[in-house]
Amino acid sequence: MFYWIFISWFLQIPKFVSSIMTVDISLCFYIIPEDFHHEGDVVIGAFFPIHTYYSPNKVPYKTLPYQYMDNYLQYNFKNYQYILALVLAIEEINGNPNLLPNISLGFDFYNVRFTEKETLMNVCIWITGQGQKKILPNYNCNKRIFTAALTGTSCTASAQIGTLLQLFQFPQLSFGPYDPILSDRGQYSSLYQMAPKYTSLSLGIVSLMVHFRWSWVGLILPDDHKGTKILSEFREDMERKGVCIAFLRIIPVTWTKHFNKFWENMEETNVIIIYGEIDSIIGIMRNIGQRLLTWKVWVMNIEPHITDFADYFMLDSFHGSLIFTHHYKESFELTKFIQTVNPYKYPEDIYLPKLWHLFFKCPFSDIDCQLLDNCQSNASLDILPSHILDTAISEESNNIYNAVYAVAHSLHQMSLQQVQIQPHEIGEVMTFFPWQLNIFLKDMDERGNMSLGGRKKLNAEYDILNLWNLPKGLGRKVKIGSFSGNAPEGQQLSLSEPMIQWAERFSEIPKSVCSKSCVPGFRKVTLEGKAICCHNCTPCADNEISNETDVDQCMKCPESHYVNPEKNHCLQKTVSFLAYEDPLGMTLTSISLCLSALTAFVIGVFVKYRETPIVKANNRGLSYTLLITITFCFLCPLNFIGQPNAATCILQQTIFGVAFTVALATVLVKAITVVIAFKVTFPGRIVRWLMTSRAPNCIIPICTLIQLLFCAIWMATSPPFIDQDFHAEHGHILLLCNKGSSLAFHCVLGYLCSLALGGYTMAFLSRNLPDTFNESKFLSFSMLVFFCVWVTFLPVYHSTKGKVMVAMEVFSILVSSAALLGFIFAPKCYIILLRPEKNSFHHMRDKAHSRKNKSLKI
Repeated sequence: MFYWIFISWFLQIPKFVSSIMTVDISLCFYIIPEDFHHEGDVVIGAFFPIHTYYSPNKVPYKTLPYQYMDNYLQYNFKNYQYILALVLAIEEINGNPNLLPNISLGFDFYNVRFTEKETLMNVCIWITGQGQKKILPNYNCNKRIFTAALTGTSCTASAQIGTLLQLFQFPQLSFGPYDPILSDRGQYSSLYQMAPKYTSLSLGIVSLMVHFRWSWVGLILPDDHKGTKILSEFREDMERKGVCIAFLRIIPVTWTKHFNKFWENMEETNVIIIYGEIDSIIGIMRNIGQRLLTWKVWVMNIEPHITDFADYFMLDSFHGSLIFTHHYKESFELTKFIQTVNPYKYPEDIYLPKLWHLFFKCPFSDIDCQLLDNCQSNASLDILPSHILDTAISEESNNIYNAVYAVAHSLHQMSLQQVQIQPHEIGEVMTFFPWQLNIFLKDMDERGNMSLGGRKKLNAEYDILNLWNLPKGLGRKVKIGSFSGNAPEGQQLSLSEPMIQWAERFSEIPKSVCSKSCVPGFRKVTLEGKAICCHNCTPCADNEISNETDVDQCMKCPESHYVNPEKNHCLQKTVSFLAYEDPLGMTLTSISLCLSALTAFVIGVFVKYRETPIVKANNRGLSYTLLITITFCFLCPLNFIGQPNAATCILQQTIFGVAFTVALATVLVKAITVVIAFKVTFPGRIVRWLMTSRAPNCIIPICTLIQLLFCAIWMATSPPFIDQDFHAEHGHILLLCNKGSSLAFHCVLGYLCSLALGGYTMAFLSRNLPDTFNESKFLSFSMLVFFCVWVTFLPVYHSTKGKVMVAMEVFSILVSSAALLGFIFAPKCYIILLRPEKNSFHHMRDKAHSRKNKSLKI
């Protein structure tokens, strides 16, 4: 759709270009006076900036006071829309029988020149009705009735005119941007601003910077009170949003020979904000156009008002610029009215002949400087390019239109009041002093109606426009978004990025940063002594990630997740435990089952050869008890392998403690029995009773009950429970049984070691007793190994984590159990199975007899 619009515009451009390039500008173009009048019973004064004389030298010809030596008369025909809005409003009011009946409105137009002296001179001429040569203050030589003055667009011009009009309490309506200075009722009691009290412009621009990640931007401001105020607002909003000012340039009131320094270091950033009124920044905009700075994105609060026909088809420096304009509700239709405007319908308008002369090749008469009749019949202002005359209603034109209606309604109310007090005859024009109008205008201002905007609202809504240059003659202003300060946080800015055309250098969204972005996995580190936007990038710490660019702090992963190598994602950990399928679990399980089977085999051997001397001599009942208990000890590790649950966590330590208590108590009973049998030379009644009644066997249940009491207290106070270890293995959550009470676990283990130490002591005392089948040496070795294993277990256990810690306890159980089986029962099985000749009473007698003879010889 946009391409068809451009084509249609392009077909209309050649006639404008040819007229500009080929037509000789007539002398009448310069000698036609600047000011004109539109008759009416009541007259409004209009002071608009339509054209200025622009020349570096500013030296006029003596014979042609309106022409300068460089032959450069600068017209800003975009501002001619102000006159059109004024004429349209007056025609509507004059044609409305219900508003100011029998009273017609007119206006006096005066061009606002470039010096304060000439501006105030026009005001004096209008008030007094006298000529330029001689002005007598307080004398009005004109019989017309004046009502109010419309001034703008800059607050400077309004303030200059207001200083003079304030002396007479003359109503003044300013249609330019709102300025807090003009709202000072002590200094300007009769001045009313049509523009609302807008705020949040800086927030809107900074929000745009944040949206496009432009953190390093330039700032160009005027050297006035508005520039100072907006600078503090920019700094506050930028600091809050993390945007930095790369450089600050203050537009001087007067340019000097050091002007070129103004543009130094502009290459530091691709985005530059320009803020100010048109009068304060027109010079800088013109210089930007002359320098063809086409590789910058300009963000402005007003549209560039530059008309230069010499570069008609050249690249526009402001192509791709973004402009924040106040959003307002258009109160009138301008396009249809523009189509009807021509110099023959409004002969008093001095600008229409100049427009027709420039753009439609209409010649002037050399006699009276009037347009000749041989002009184009279909010529119309609405076909002019938008950079010359825009048909879209500007905010200033809207304010002018509303200001005229505000004056008309005030006059209407005044007329009704005068009729009620003193009726006047039909056809008689009411008479009043201009200062009387202030009563009604102030009432409107306080009530906030009729678009007197000084008290109307605080937060503005802005339209964001994008300038398209295709080329300048086909330039378009396209609305690409909006900003509302009243919207909730995060919903204030709305953009349609595909519609944006950037400056010529950029094929995508430009970047404007001090430092390169920190990619995910890195965080920003502010450089000392530099702005916060200038930084280095450092990797995130262990177990921390950043999944966005330019983060200030990395965030930690939950314990249930782990960091990927790039440190930009948290990955879910897998649940792990010492499973039977693991190589380590499978190995330990196989060893446990094999040793259990081996113990069962030994039990079978002892049962089969139970009547042999070696089995009988080593207390057959205790051997069976010890072998069965060792079998349970070998099966204990199966509780430690596999996915833990509440039951297995409790059974692990209980079965382990009780089984080993029974085994060690049995060894202790064996050692005590040997000592009692061989150490007592003259056994008395008590010793004989101990040997015959087998009282030492009671040690086993007693020791077991003590261990059961420990375990019961442990399970009642702080039982083992299922725990998760997030750090033992990378990327895994290890399920294991927490001991619950570390003190209870060490008490159980200490009790076992004390039994082992007791059994070792008793066995050591009986190691040299003369007996063929004396097993004291084997008992002492087994207890020594058991004691060493579990003493060594403690430091190793506390220095390991995860599966290794569980495997370490399982390994200790298997080794200590294997020591009991190997040292105590391996020699007996060797004799029973491999040396059966030694397992006989005859062998025992021969061995005893030889030992006796040997002792006699000695």
